[in-house]
Amino acid sequence: MFRSLATAASGMEAQQTRLDVTANNIANVSTNGFKKGRAEFADLIYQTMRPAGAPTGNPLDVAIEGHGFLPVTMPSGETAYTRNGALQVNAEGRLVTADGYSITGDITIPTEAQAISIAANGTISVTLPGETQPVEVGKLQVAMFTNPAGLAAQGSTLFHETSASGTAVLGAPGDGGAGSIRQGMLEISNVNVVEEMIDLITGQRAYEINSRVIKAADEMLGETAQLR
Repeated sequence: MFRSLATAASGMEAQQTRLDVTANNIANVSTNGFKKGRAEFADLIYQTMRPAGAPTGNPLDVAIEGHGFLPVTMPSGETAYTRNGALQVNAEGRLVTADGYSITGDITIPTEAQAISIAANGTISVTLPGETQPVEVGKLQVAMFTNPAGLAAQGSTLFHETSASGTAVLGAPGDGGAGSIRQGMLEISNVNVVEEMIDLITGQRAYEINSRVIKAADEMLGETAQLR
């Protein structure tokens, strides 16, 4: 009897985790580069690499067409990785993510730049006043992992490497199996709202079933306690 209570409680906890993950997926349906999560007995991050999404009006927006991640330098000095290429320039002119984290390589865009071009191989060039030829100001790198599904999410579409993912291998976009860069494009979220709503309903029903098992077990324990 007590085992049935523990089993049902474990089932409720599992379904609660499932509901939390599903709700998080739905909340990030419009987050660029977001990779949906799935709750399993051993929690893993399942990723579906998708081609670039719709074109944008920001010349600093980039999408990785293929495998790989953009390396990001965190304030702590550690390196994180993202597929969200909604880049911008901060007050110091450095190329950063939407959250203000520096793109690895300390790339600086001159304030007087009149045009910005990002090639498929990651080369960033700008056109300066009075100049006819573009000037190279840096290069984007792409990080590859032996097992990208082993990366651990740390929020804000950022991931960090783990023993399961293997060590990051940095290289030029388009080399060694790494995806190429598409300027003016953003990778869309891989969350399917219909699938997530179905999972949400399924998780709610499973939660209810486990709660009824607890209630039934409680009633049986009550009847047992009244026996003489």
